Amino acid sequence: MSTTVAPPGVIRTDIPARLDRLPWSRFHWRIIAGLGTVWILDGLEVTIVGAVGSRMTQRGSGISLTTADIGTAAAIYVAGACIGALFFGQLTDRYGRKKLFMATLGLYIIATVATAFAFAPWYFFLARFFTGVGIGGEYSAINSAIDELIPARNRGQVDIVINGSYWVGAAIGSIAALAFLDTSYFAPDVGWRLAFGVGAILGVGILLVRRNVPESPRWLFIHGRQKEAERIVDQIEEEVRAETGVRLRRPDRAIAIRPRGAIPFREIARVAIERYPRRTILGLALFVGQAFLYNAVTFDLGTILNTFFHVGSGSVPYFMVVFAVGNFLGPLFLGRLFDTVGRKPMISAT
Repeated sequence: MSTTVAPPGVIRTDIPARLDRLPWSRFHWRIIAGLGTVWILDGLEVTIVGAVGSRMTQRGSGISLTTADIGTAAAIYVAGACIGALFFGQLTDRYGRKKLFMATLGLYIIATVATAFAFAPWYFFLARFFTGVGIGGEYSAINSAIDELIPARNRGQVDIVINGSYWVGAAIGSIAALAFLDTSYFAPDVGWRLAFGVGAILGVGILLVRRNVPESPRWLFIHGRQKEAERIVDQIEEEVRAETGVRLRRPDRAIAIRPRGAIPFREIARVAIERYPRRTILGLALFVGQAFLYNAVTFDLGTILNTFFHVGSGSVPYFMVVFAVGNFLGPLFLGRLFDTVGRKPMISAT
């Protein structure tokens, strides 16, 4: 047993060190495939709406939407994502990563399928809200699980690739929209509905992969479930050892923690504001800047191209594909520079 009881109420464990020393293996690829693909779903959702939005505003689409409604739906989606992240974030700390990342993906799939059956603006808004709630919940559960299961030496690179995969989803969404908006194959009131089905199909595939992703051992021992955490880490080590043939060295460090239940959001906010006010403001500025100045344009790109540049609704996805490819190349080629050149100059330069 590598987890021992220290002073009363305190546990000394080397589980984080055991996970960090593991060589890269199929287990880690499974984590990326099962958890990291949430960004693909988000990119898919945002791009699908941007690509098919102009079609949905046309007569004969089967739903009466205006260009303003498309923008409103985007705002509602983001609001749902924020609420989902806060709500499911608390539940993730209380009930565990695995239960929640299965539940949030299930909610996303149901809401996406519901969007395909939209017949009125209010219904479309409601479906987009719950789609956002599911994606927001994914953020809270998935980012925690990835940070806790991926070795520290690989974590930065993995985060960059996973975040960049948003644009892989955007490209998939654009290509799907290109096919489904072709009126020679699909009626104007059917094609855009099928485009939303792509997200649901991809979500079901991810759900099947996630069944084999374990609960986070770090979450388990923090909540006093040491034996279960040990059992999972033993299984992971055995799998990695059998695949790679590497003899795992004994960890040379351990940490002492005091098990506790869920951490209230007010405590997290208090620590962020009182102990790290400048970092909190910087983080908020970066996120708000991205969401307001960049994502807002992405959400409405289809209607902007159609309304102001007179691009046909069936041709909008071509532009979205080029846009997505360019965005994916950014983290792919510039990501390493954030570690070598530095965060500040790269943030300003990019």
